[in-house]
Amino acid sequence: MTGPVLVTGAASGIGRAVCQRLARDGRAVALLDRDAALLDETRRSLGDARTIAIPVDVSQAAAMEAAVAQAAEALGGLQGVVTSAGIFDPGDLRPLADVEVDAFEHVLAVNLRGTFLAVKYALPHLTAGGGAIVTVASTAGLRGHGFGAGYTASKGGVVALTRLLAMQYGEQGVRANCVCPGFTDTPLTGGVQHDPEFARRLTSGIPMRRIAQPDEIAGVACHLLGPDASYVNGQIIAVDGGATVV
Repeated sequence: MTGPVLVTGAASGIGRAVCQRLARDGRAVALLDRDAALLDETRRSLGDARTIAIPVDVSQAAAMEAAVAQAAEALGGLQGVVTSAGIFDPGDLRPLADVEVDAFEHVLAVNLRGTFLAVKYALPHLTAGGGAIVTVASTAGLRGHGFGAGYTASKGGVVALTRLLAMQYGEQGVRANCVCPGFTDTPLTGGVQHDPEFARRLTSGIPMRRIAQPDEIAGVACHLLGPDASYVNGQIIAVDGGATVV
Protein backbone atom coordinates (compact mmCIF):
# COMPACT_ATOMS: atom_id res chain seq x y z
CA MET A 1 0.00 0.00 0.00
CA THR A 2 1.35 3.37 -0.96
CA GLY A 3 -1.58 5.73 -0.36
CA PRO A 4 -1.90 8.64 2.07
CA VAL A 5 -1.23 8.19 5.77
CA LEU A 6 -2.62 10.16 8.71
CA VAL A 7 -0.22 10.61 11.63
CA THR A 8 -1.18 11.98 15.05
CA GLY A 9 1.45 13.48 17.32
CA ALA A 10 3.21 14.49 14.12
CA ALA A 11 4.99 17.60 15.37
CA SER A 12 7.76 15.92 17.34
CA GLY A 13 9.36 12.71 18.52
CA ILE A 14 8.21 9.42 17.02
CA GLY A 15 5.35 11.02 15.06
CA ARG A 16 7.72 13.47 13.36
CA ALA A 17 10.14 10.66 12.52
CA VAL A 18 7.28 8.63 11.01
CA CYS A 19 6.25 11.58 8.83
CA GLN A 20 9.79 12.12 7.62
CA ARG A 21 10.23 8.47 6.70
CA LEU A 22 6.89 8.34 4.92
CA ALA A 23 7.78 11.45 2.94
CA ARG A 24 11.11 9.90 1.91
CA ASP A 25 9.14 6.88 0.70
CA GLY A 26 6.99 9.15 -1.46
CA ARG A 27 3.76 8.82 0.50
CA ALA A 28 1.34 11.68 1.08
CA VAL A 29 1.00 12.54 4.77
CA ALA A 30 -1.63 14.24 6.92
CA LEU A 31 0.08 15.67 10.00
CA LEU A 32 -2.08 16.15 13.11
CA ASP A 33 -0.88 17.71 16.35
CA ARG A 34 -2.04 20.31 18.87
CA ASP A 35 1.20 22.33 18.57
CA ALA A 36 0.57 24.43 15.45
CA ALA A 37 4.02 26.02 15.32
CA LEU A 38 5.96 22.77 15.63
CA LEU A 39 3.51 21.11 13.25
CA ASP A 40 4.24 23.68 10.57
CA GLU A 41 7.97 23.26 11.13
CA THR A 42 7.65 19.51 10.69
CA ARG A 43 5.56 19.94 7.54
CA ARG A 44 8.21 22.22 6.03
CA SER A 45 10.92 19.68 6.88
CA LEU A 46 9.21 17.20 4.57
CA GLY A 47 10.20 19.20 1.50
CA ASP A 48 8.21 18.54 -1.64
CA ALA A 49 6.11 15.72 -0.17
CA ARG A 50 2.36 16.05 -0.58
CA THR A 51 1.16 16.99 2.91
CA ILE A 52 -1.52 18.69 4.93
CA ALA A 53 -0.95 19.95 8.48
CA ILE A 54 -3.98 20.18 10.78
CA PRO A 55 -3.67 21.54 14.33
CA VAL A 56 -6.06 19.55 16.51
CA ASP A 57 -6.49 18.18 20.03
CA VAL A 58 -6.82 14.42 19.50
CA SER A 59 -9.01 14.04 22.59
CA GLN A 60 -11.82 16.17 21.13
CA ALA A 61 -14.31 14.10 19.12
CA ALA A 62 -15.86 16.78 16.90
CA ALA A 63 -12.49 18.32 16.11
CA MET A 64 -11.01 14.94 15.24
CA GLU A 65 -13.93 13.99 13.04
CA ALA A 66 -13.49 17.23 11.10
CA ALA A 67 -9.70 16.86 10.92
CA VAL A 68 -9.82 13.32 9.54
CA ALA A 69 -12.44 14.33 6.97
CA GLN A 70 -10.30 17.33 5.95
CA ALA A 71 -7.22 15.13 5.59
CA ALA A 72 -9.01 12.52 3.48
CA GLU A 73 -10.50 15.16 1.20
CA ALA A 74 -7.20 16.97 0.72
CA LEU A 75 -5.18 13.82 0.02
CA GLY A 76 -7.75 11.80 -1.90
CA GLY A 77 -8.50 9.26 0.81
CA LEU A 78 -6.49 7.44 3.45
CA GLN A 79 -4.68 4.10 3.39
CA GLY A 80 -2.88 4.30 6.70
CA VAL A 81 -3.07 5.69 10.22
CA VAL A 82 -0.33 6.01 12.83
CA THR A 83 -1.52 7.08 16.28
CA SER A 84 1.59 8.55 17.84
CA ALA A 85 0.05 11.31 19.98
CA GLY A 86 0.75 10.70 23.65
CA ILE A 87 1.53 12.48 26.90
CA PHE A 88 2.77 12.09 30.44
CA ASP A 89 1.31 14.17 33.26
CA PRO A 90 3.40 14.97 36.36
CA GLY A 91 0.33 14.38 38.54
CA ASP A 92 0.22 10.80 37.27
CA LEU A 93 3.79 9.93 38.25
CA ARG A 94 3.05 8.98 41.87
CA PRO A 95 1.93 5.88 43.79
CA LEU A 96 -1.60 5.13 42.60
CA ALA A 97 -3.25 6.25 45.85
CA ASP A 98 -1.67 9.69 45.37
CA VAL A 99 -2.41 10.09 41.66
CA GLU A 100 -4.58 13.08 40.91
CA VAL A 101 -7.88 12.07 39.30
CA ASP A 102 -7.66 14.91 36.79
CA ALA A 103 -4.17 13.84 35.80
CA PHE A 104 -5.26 10.22 35.34
CA GLU A 105 -8.20 11.24 33.16
CA HIS A 106 -6.10 13.73 31.18
CA VAL A 107 -3.61 11.04 30.21
CA LEU A 108 -6.35 8.60 29.22
CA ALA A 109 -8.09 11.31 27.18
CA VAL A 110 -5.05 11.87 24.97
CA ASN A 111 -3.41 8.44 24.89
CA LEU A 112 -6.43 6.14 24.70
CA ARG A 113 -9.41 8.27 23.70
CA GLY A 114 -7.21 10.05 21.14
CA THR A 115 -6.23 6.72 19.59
CA PHE A 116 -9.86 5.59 19.53
CA LEU A 117 -11.03 8.80 17.84
CA ALA A 118 -8.33 8.83 15.18
CA VAL A 119 -9.05 5.23 14.23
CA LYS A 120 -12.84 5.56 14.49
CA TYR A 121 -13.03 8.42 12.01
CA ALA A 122 -10.39 7.00 9.68
CA LEU A 123 -11.96 3.53 9.41
CA PRO A 124 -14.56 4.38 6.74
CA HIS A 125 -11.74 5.59 4.50
CA LEU A 126 -9.57 2.55 5.24
CA THR A 127 -12.30 0.01 4.64
CA ALA A 128 -13.13 1.66 1.31
CA GLY A 129 -9.91 0.44 -0.26
CA GLY A 130 -7.95 -1.49 2.35
CA GLY A 131 -5.40 -0.03 4.69
CA ALA A 132 -3.26 -0.37 7.77
CA ILE A 133 -3.42 0.97 11.31
CA VAL A 134 -0.33 1.25 13.48
CA THR A 135 -0.99 2.27 17.05
CA VAL A 136 1.84 3.42 19.27
CA ALA A 137 1.63 2.14 22.83
CA SER A 138 4.59 1.49 25.13
CA THR A 139 6.31 -1.31 26.96
CA ALA A 140 4.39 0.15 29.92
CA GLY A 141 1.35 -1.49 28.33
CA LEU A 142 3.09 -4.88 28.40
CA ARG A 143 4.54 -4.98 31.89
CA GLY A 144 4.52 -2.94 35.07
CA HIS A 145 6.87 0.04 35.13
CA GLY A 146 6.13 1.02 38.71
CA PHE A 147 4.94 4.54 37.86
CA GLY A 148 2.30 6.29 35.80
CA ALA A 149 -1.07 4.74 36.56
CA GLY A 150 -2.82 6.67 33.80
CA TYR A 151 0.04 6.21 31.35
CA THR A 152 0.24 2.47 31.98
CA ALA A 153 -3.53 1.99 31.85
CA SER A 154 -3.84 4.03 28.66
CA LYS A 155 -1.08 2.15 26.87
CA GLY A 156 -2.47 -1.19 27.98
CA GLY A 157 -5.79 -0.04 26.57
CA VAL A 158 -4.16 0.82 23.25
CA VAL A 159 -2.69 -2.69 23.07
CA ALA A 160 -6.10 -4.29 23.70
CA LEU A 161 -7.86 -1.93 21.31
CA THR A 162 -5.42 -2.88 18.56
CA ARG A 163 -6.18 -6.56 18.98
CA LEU A 164 -9.89 -5.80 18.77
CA LEU A 165 -9.37 -3.81 15.55
CA ALA A 166 -7.45 -6.69 13.99
CA MET A 167 -10.30 -9.06 14.74
CA GLN A 168 -13.12 -6.75 13.67
CA TYR A 169 -11.68 -5.33 10.47
CA GLY A 170 -9.25 -7.89 9.07
CA GLU A 171 -11.96 -9.34 6.84
CA GLN A 172 -12.50 -5.88 5.36
CA GLY A 173 -8.88 -5.56 4.32
CA VAL A 174 -7.69 -3.44 7.23
CA ARG A 175 -4.72 -4.60 9.29
CA ALA A 176 -4.02 -3.29 12.80
CA ASN A 177 -0.73 -3.68 14.64
CA CYS A 178 0.78 -2.04 17.69
CA VAL A 179 4.33 -0.79 18.25
CA CYS A 180 5.45 -0.67 21.88
CA PRO A 181 8.56 1.48 22.21
CA GLY A 182 10.86 1.22 25.17
CA PHE A 183 12.52 4.36 26.47
CA THR A 184 13.04 6.64 23.46
CA ASP A 185 14.89 9.93 23.08
CA THR A 186 11.95 12.28 22.49
CA PRO A 187 10.68 15.52 24.04
CA LEU A 188 8.22 13.41 26.03
CA THR A 189 11.10 11.76 27.92
CA GLY A 190 12.78 15.08 28.67
CA GLY A 191 16.16 14.47 27.05
CA VAL A 192 17.25 11.77 29.48
CA GLN A 193 20.47 11.26 27.50
CA HIS A 194 21.70 14.58 28.93
CA ASP A 195 21.71 13.11 32.46
CA PRO A 196 24.49 10.48 32.25
CA GLU A 197 23.84 8.92 35.67
CA PHE A 198 20.10 8.53 35.13
CA ALA A 199 20.73 7.24 31.61
CA ARG A 200 23.20 4.67 32.99
CA ARG A 201 20.70 3.40 35.55
CA LEU A 202 17.94 3.34 32.97
CA THR A 203 19.92 1.45 30.35
CA SER A 204 21.28 -1.09 32.82
CA GLY A 205 18.06 -3.06 32.30
CA ILE A 206 18.30 -2.92 28.50
CA PRO A 207 20.45 -5.64 26.87
CA MET A 208 21.57 -3.18 24.15
CA ARG A 209 22.57 -0.68 26.87
CA ARG A 210 21.10 2.38 25.19
CA ILE A 211 17.77 4.07 24.61
CA ALA A 212 16.07 4.21 21.22
CA GLN A 213 16.10 7.02 18.70
CA PRO A 214 12.74 8.05 17.20
CA ASP A 215 13.70 6.90 13.72
CA GLU A 216 14.22 3.35 15.00
CA ILE A 217 10.61 3.25 16.16
CA ALA A 218 9.42 4.94 12.97
CA GLY A 219 11.16 2.31 10.86
CA VAL A 220 9.10 -0.46 12.44
CA ALA A 221 5.87 1.54 12.20
CA CYS A 222 6.41 2.30 8.51
CA HIS A 223 7.28 -1.31 7.78
CA LEU A 224 3.94 -2.33 9.28
CA LEU A 225 2.19 0.13 6.98
CA GLY A 226 3.83 -1.26 3.87
CA PRO A 227 3.40 -4.20 1.50
CA ASP A 228 6.11 -6.32 3.13
CA ALA A 229 3.83 -6.59 6.19
CA SER A 230 0.71 -7.46 4.16
CA TYR A 231 -0.02 -10.57 6.27
CA VAL A 232 0.91 -9.07 9.65
CA ASN A 233 -2.22 -8.36 11.67
CA GLY A 234 -3.00 -8.06 15.36
CA GLN A 235 0.64 -8.11 16.46
CA ILE A 236 2.07 -6.28 19.45
CA ILE A 237 5.71 -5.53 18.73
CA ALA A 238 8.08 -4.30 21.43
CA VAL A 239 10.84 -2.07 20.07
CA ASP A 240 12.88 -1.80 23.22
CA GLY A 241 16.39 -3.15 22.75
CA GLY A 242 15.36 -6.38 24.46
CA ALA A 243 14.19 -4.80 27.72
CA THR A 244 11.02 -6.91 27.91
CA VAL A 245 13.05 -10.10 27.49
CA VAL A 246 14.83 -9.72 30.79
